[in-house]
Amino acid sequence: MIKHYLLALALAGLVCGVMPSAFAQDSGSNPPSAMQSEHGPGHNHFDPQKRAEMLGKKLNLSSDQQSKVLDILKSEQSQMESLRSDSSLSQGDRHSKMQEIHKSSNEQIRGLLDPDQQKKWDEMQSRQMEGHHHGGQGPAGTPNSSSPQP
Repeated sequence: MIKHYLLALALAGLVCGVMPSAFAQDSGSNPPSAMQSEHGPGHNHFDPQKRAEMLGKKLNLSSDQQSKVLDILKSEQSQMESLRSDSSLSQGDRHSKMQEIHKSSNEQIRGLLDPDQQKKWDEMQSRQMEGHHHGGQGPAGTPNSSSPQP
């Protein structure tokens, strides 16, 4: 169980550290993806509405669960935006706080799920971590390698 939390924490670090630079290199000519905000260049974070919809489909969430997940993701986005605009923090402190926010959001979402959904959630998190360890950059929750899952 601790292994899953450590993997999730490592993933949060990768997402916070790698994803903004990957999006920053984008020319901006592509329309926003399901995972990217529609706020334009410089706003390189995930769209809570689209993430909630994606999780709703993948985890078969009830409308009540999806609504709560959306609230969690909106709160996460708001906290992340506040951190990005806080120039008093060092890059390292900002990164650490972003990891904490992401981990907390993931734990809150997991807490809303029934046991079957939690199992799917854990599998999604594991695949996401595996993809980052193998250098893949596919959509969240999708395997990026052809190796068998544990």
